[in-house]
Amino acid sequence: MAIDEGAVQRLLLLAEVTDFLCREADLLDERRYEEWLGLLADDYQYSVPLRMNVRYGDVAEREQTRAGTEICWFDEGKATTELRVAQLATGQHWAEEPVSRVTHLVTNVRLESSAPLESAPPEVEVSCRFVVYRNRVADESDFLVGRRRDRLRRAGDGWQVCRRQLLLDQSVLLAKNLSVFV
Repeated sequence: MAIDEGAVQRLLLLAEVTDFLCREADLLDERRYEEWLGLLADDYQYSVPLRMNVRYGDVAEREQTRAGTEICWFDEGKATTELRVAQLATGQHWAEEPVSRVTHLVTNVRLESSAPLESAPPEVEVSCRFVVYRNRVADESDFLVGRRRDRLRRAGDGWQVCRRQLLLDQSVLLAKNLSVFV
């Protein structure tokens, strides 16, 4: 039986990327935000567009806002993300006092890169699904569920996130705030 080396390389790359995303989730769950910041490229861009309730025929054109031109839950770079981490580190962040207990689940990871894969591609496009569960104090619980599209860049022996777009499945945010990183 002939072995398709390209398929083997793609599976190895998928396993490597999936491991990276799971390690990233662990850092966030463990509140190791300074280490997590090291996984973000200097040109990191993060966007979370608003989702709209639209008629079936209008879905492709109008279901979500567009980063850079329309209002989004988030549309920021690494500098703003670093400021958010610094604010959490003060211990005086009203939405995180006391701190939340958070679990990030990442699943359905797929490589979306259309370029031919080499043994060490400089960047890959990845799509996945996520569930973020947050519990605060005695009775506050939130679920954030949706799709994510990431662009990862090879950085030394590992990866960095250079672009992330989240598509929340909610058109109305039921959480009291968005103080957790997704």
